[in-house]
Amino acid sequence: MELLRDFRSRGLARRCIQAIEELSSGEEYTFMHVCGTHEQSITRHGLRSLLPANIRLIAGPGCPVCVTPAGDVDAAVELAEQDKVVLTYGDALRVPGSELSLAQAKARGADVRVVYSIREAVKLARRSPGREFVFFSIGLDTTAPSVAMEVKRGLPANLSVLNALRLTVPVMELLLGMGDLRFEGYLAPGHVSAVIGARAYEVLAKAYGMPVVVSGFEPLDILLSVAMLVKQLREGEARVENEYSRVVSYEGNQIAQRLVEEVFEVATVHWRGIGRVPFSGLRLREEFSGFDARERYGLEQRSGRDIRPGCSCHLVITGKLSPQECTMFGRACTPAKPYGPCMVSSEGTCNVAYRYGG
Repeated sequence: MELLRDFRSRGLARRCIQAIEELSSGEEYTFMHVCGTHEQSITRHGLRSLLPANIRLIAGPGCPVCVTPAGDVDAAVELAEQDKVVLTYGDALRVPGSELSLAQAKARGADVRVVYSIREAVKLARRSPGREFVFFSIGLDTTAPSVAMEVKRGLPANLSVLNALRLTVPVMELLLGMGDLRFEGYLAPGHVSAVIGARAYEVLAKAYGMPVVVSGFEPLDILLSVAMLVKQLREGEARVENEYSRVVSYEGNQIAQRLVEEVFEVATVHWRGIGRVPFSGLRLREEFSGFDARERYGLEQRSGRDIRPGCSCHLVITGKLSPQECTMFGRACTPAKPYGPCMVSSEGTCNVAYRYGG
């Protein structure tokens, strides 16, 4: 509790903001984060309004639900309508597919259930050996190790995985090549970094000259990380620094990394609102393909309708637009009735902006 008070100390925050003002000397800098929890903390604590006017924080594709393609949701809906029991996380239930979300399929009679982990999915499948179960696996690097562990242990014969796992660093690299997107530094996600380690971001600093700071989630964590980025820029350097060293190491969780490598191979996949991102996804290796729901049920990989007419989620996800700049925000699109994927999850940028303000 003492540590938490320190990381929410007004006095320390003021000193950090003063340091940012002095270091930046009025130069305009834009920094991007790629984490839904960072966006929650930044918006909830009003950090954008506390920072100097010359410092801007924008949100990138840090919400796994938001970037899950409509085609993957369509596949889950198709299986649910074929009398399979589809299990997934609560946030994934209302993500729009091309025509239906899983919540809408459930309302029409499909058996769709919320679980908190793949372990819970395993237990449900074992209790009902006469039913076919599918775990719709949405997530980023943080979710992959638990899925890999259960697959390696051996799933029940009546359980398969509809995989939609994504990797963070490749999409961060792709964003650097977007000509209409300008920013000077990355706040790297703490949860993801606890698994992959700070070392994973070295390519961004060394190959692209992009400063990176791995950041925690408390207000002072984020303010310190911003100060560290500004300091790098003022010194004309680009390196990877770890503000969140109390949780994240340089090497990361190597046991988890090895487990993921044993069960999955890297694949080029589609991200909603962004498109095809090289080497940014995971698929089950050949020896585990019997647990792949697409292989088991002969599902084709189809492209769906990712962005509905009038929706600006593709621009919000890539930091080109704030939620309030979307004409549908707070009107035709609210957390109670989300029109676009960014309004669905508590980690979605539009959902956060709606709940906590600008």
